[in-house]
Amino acid sequence: MATGNRVGKWAGRKLARRIGKSVPIVGTAVALGYLAHSVRRKGLFGGLAHTALDALPIVGTVKNGIELFTDDWFPDRPQVTPSSPGSAGLPPRSRPGRRNRGE
Repeated sequence: MATGNRVGKWAGRKLARRIGKSVPIVGTAVALGYLAHSVRRKGLFGGLAHTALDALPIVGTVKNGIELFTDDWFPDRPQVTPSSPGSAGLPPRSRPGRRNRGE
């Protein structure tokens, strides 16, 4: 039984090492996946800077840890208000082919 425990521990360490090596690559891929969302929300410069810092393994971790306790380093753009007051309260458009029965 001692040999089985040894093999199990060895396999666990080897798996943990492999997963540990792939974490920075996966984190960078996730940060790049959110690039378009970040640029839309924060503007071109803010979105690119936010994503670039998040893509760097140690820097992104430290930045996100600090942002847990403080506000965003790159704030979101202000919300755009409609130009005419009447266009804000328009009902949603109906979709052709979809009818509500009984209403």
